[in-house]
Amino acid sequence: MTGLRIAALAALVTMVSAEAALAEFTKISQRDQFVQLVDGRTLSRTLVSLQVTPDGAISGTGAVWDVTGQWSWQDGFFCRNLNWGGDDLGYNCQEVAVNGAAIRFTSDRGAGKSADFRLQ
Repeated sequence: MTGLRIAALAALVTMVSAEAALAEFTKISQRDQFVQLVDGRTLSRTLVSLQVTPDGAISGTGAVWDVTGQWSWQDGFFCRNLNWGGDDLGYNCQEVAVNGAAIRFTSDRGAGKSADFRLQ
């Protein structure tokens, strides 16, 4: 019984920790909120540096290749077309969330993979 209790407690702690980590980010649902966060700032992560401008442009570098694209705000999501080093990465609508100077983009309207950037 003791082993089972420890396993149950460990599972509970893991669930609570994961929930707390998710709670730290606040979803951005309005275009104006998003623009206020990114306007004039650089979104950066390892080997990636991007600018996202209010007029719908995306530019920067990913590794050593240029990144270009366009974005719009649709139904509470950041929707973008992106080209990286000549490769079309396609169209995707992403959930945006923020935690201080960290901004998270989660693909497929929040159901896919996430990428965290620093706002500088």
